[in-house]
Amino acid sequence: MTELALLNANILDVEAGAIIGERTVHISDGCIEEVLTENPGSAQRSIDLKGLTLMPGLCDGHVHVTAATADFALLTAWSPAYVTARAGDITRNMLLRGFTTVRDAGGADHGLVRAVNEGYLTGPRILFAGHALSQTGGHGDMRGPGQQSFESCFCCAGLGRICDGISEVRRAARDEIRKGATQIKIMGSGGVASPTDRIDSTQFSIEELLAIVEEAEAANVYAMAHAYTARAIERLLECGVRTIEHGNLLEQSSCDAFLKHGAYLVPTLSTYHAIAREGVQAGMPESMASSVHEVLEAGTRALELAYRAGVPLVYGTDLLGDMHKYQLNEMSLRAEVVSNADVIRSATCNAAEAFMRKGEFGVIKAGARADLIAVAGNPLDDLQVLQSPDENLKLVMKEGTLYKQDL
Repeated sequence: MTELALLNANILDVEAGAIIGERTVHISDGCIEEVLTENPGSAQRSIDLKGLTLMPGLCDGHVHVTAATADFALLTAWSPAYVTARAGDITRNMLLRGFTTVRDAGGADHGLVRAVNEGYLTGPRILFAGHALSQTGGHGDMRGPGQQSFESCFCCAGLGRICDGISEVRRAARDEIRKGATQIKIMGSGGVASPTDRIDSTQFSIEELLAIVEEAEAANVYAMAHAYTARAIERLLECGVRTIEHGNLLEQSSCDAFLKHGAYLVPTLSTYHAIAREGVQAGMPESMASSVHEVLEAGTRALELAYRAGVPLVYGTDLLGDMHKYQLNEMSLRAEVVSNADVIRSATCNAAEAFMRKGEFGVIKAGARADLIAVAGNPLDDLQVLQSPDENLKLVMKEGTLYKQDL
């Protein structure tokens, strides 16, 4: 017998980008059993959603749930137990904003994910990369220029691990996969929050990149990569990387490469705006926070270029420290150039496809996980409906379990 029925649910079909009218959604064993036009009255329990819009739970394709500070070097010195305790607040708040799935791009490990899955911590489903792979002096190397020694402790709370050469990158990728990583993260170019590299640099040799991607594909997972410039993006796509993170300095040739290889772009506009305002206050060294201006304005231009070219987009934020509270701001930043329907797709069905989980979540269909949110208003008309969760978010469900019910 059906465990729960959601009645009179005005369903938002994210794939069609349309409200399809009132339906009854039957839920059993954490999954959507069926979506009906009538209510047969066969459920053990029912919830009336009359007047509300029911849609899939949101997905954030680029988070760092352990980044309770924006100072990555400091993070590596913290006790893993302390970091996990701080991460609990971050994950709980993500879920209560309506995010039922997040993809961690470095930092979360199998233990934290298990704690969420078993209910010891509250949060969204976490797809995790473990430690991101970085070359010496790359975006994951947090040593300052005067610091020579580096202890490679892969159980620490840092976001990355250093590996150089084909044999080392293979070993690193295999090790993260051994620990359960659902994707492998590559630091493929310089970045804002690293002390010694340049934003316009490429990182790892072609041979190293091919080896990492080969290891990921051998395990039936995929590679995601941090990259800013067209040069970095295009060499990563040629090597088989599935998703490019950030991409602020891409060009038309990059868009052509995305389409050629069937890859996805994950812009993260909200983090640059947040860092420009509050980065130093959140713990980021001033020298790093100031470098954000190199990519801040370019981000919107890159998004517009990619969107017009038809590059598949995934919602991502990449927020750090106290700036996690701006997770929903990405919507309004994207809406400057992207339609409301496509912003919503990027945070639902597009994300699931990019993560190789099509049909598992991000849609309201039989067989999908019962990851659902109900809101007052129509997000297709006004994204502010989603950006004001305290006021408008009335129900949050992950795998059939209710985490918020304010009806």
